[in-house]
Amino acid sequence: MEVQAPCGGGSAGESRWSLGSSLAVRNVQDLVSSCAADELTADLLNAETVEAETAKLKLACEEWGFFQVLNHGVPDEVIVGIKQNIHKFFELPLDVKNAYAQRPGDLQGYGQAFVFSDDQKLDWADMFGLFTQPTQARDMSYWPSEPRTFRNSIEEYTSELMKLSHSIVTFIAKTLDFDPELMADKNVGQFLRMNYYPPCMSTPGKVLGFSPHSDASFITILLEVNSVQGLQIRRRGAWIPVKPHGDALLVNVGDFLEIMTNGKYKSIEHRVTINAHKERLSISAFHVPKYDGIVSPVLGNTEEKVLYKTTIVEEYARLYLSSKRDGKRTLDHAMLS
Repeated sequence: MEVQAPCGGGSAGESRWSLGSSLAVRNVQDLVSSCAADELTADLLNAETVEAETAKLKLACEEWGFFQVLNHGVPDEVIVGIKQNIHKFFELPLDVKNAYAQRPGDLQGYGQAFVFSDDQKLDWADMFGLFTQPTQARDMSYWPSEPRTFRNSIEEYTSELMKLSHSIVTFIAKTLDFDPELMADKNVGQFLRMNYYPPCMSTPGKVLGFSPHSDASFITILLEVNSVQGLQIRRRGAWIPVKPHGDALLVNVGDFLEIMTNGKYKSIEHRVTINAHKERLSISAFHVPKYDGIVSPVLGNTEEKVLYKTTIVEEYARLYLSSKRDGKRTLDHAMLS
């Protein structure tokens, strides 16, 4: 498994991560028809160089909060399958997709996320969200029967990502000299969000596919479906485009990992811009802690100042899911004044 920093058994409680609501809004894919038209690499599987490569991973987490994973071990046929099915799903007629529309009080389903008022400026995107892991957290009424192979593709892809996430978290623990068991309940759930960003030829510079935010996750794993650029990270006050690598999975530090590391690894603010001529598709897998658990900062020594509160996961999730995206503002509530 190679890592590149971008340049320039859960209980029933996991299902409650769907708390929060989003108002129904007009489908963006349908609406668009009326639109006027320092690089690091680390081979973590090489036993002979694992110490040096783990140090590079540490640097990526400290300095960027994002890194690309090559040689990740997810079979090519699984990647190809999920990409093909995502394309096919968003090409389905609107009435077919709306059969899986979000229901009040649930972020699962087809629609938009974080819409709280009728006069809110909307993100230029349609999304489809599912609780995928653990299996008992699933609501199969949201799982599409079209395309025919979609359900099986989601099952295979998300199962592979759970294995990958455990490997990544184990390496992250090593970079911090943490016992991996400290992170055992921080990476137990998975929410999959599939994103479709239509082109907008008239004013692409005035709309965003997804507003600036950080993730309420432990780690997030992103797959670029069609390699159209749009993701940007905020670093040292500037927005830096992330150039997709065709064979890589992109991983970012989430808010809960920032809290646990007492700010050593920061969940970086990111956003999605819109291409004037090309659609963009991506899949985000949010790996989250046990819903009824807590996340506490782990200190490196007795002299280290505690910067974050012990955070109740349920309370943080409620706050995050009931607020519109506004940078890293939610994380302010977890910081000691």
